[in-house]
Amino acid sequence: MVKNSFISVISQEEKDENRGSVEFQIVSFTNRIRRLTSHLQFHKKDYLSQRGLRKILGKRQRLLSYLSKKNRICYKELINRLDIRESKTR
Repeated sequence: MVKNSFISVISQEEKDENRGSVEFQIVSFTNRIRRLTSHLQFHKKDYLSQRGLRKILGKRQRLLSYLSKKNRICYKELINRLDIRESKTR
């Protein structure tokens, strides 16, 4: 497993000034999700990590729905940059 294979989408300058922004949080959650997913491919019975993954997925989903309501254009750009599916609307 290569831990450093995840490419940062946000530049270093943006990291320093926008750590609390919704976009930065979504990117960091996405990196954690990808890391946990690769971990769980090797350790299938690690149930605590599975629970953590489900919690992070829920947090990212809530942030994505918030961003889609507030700024639809930024939401679409972020979805395309991170290469994740668009959330289902209810």
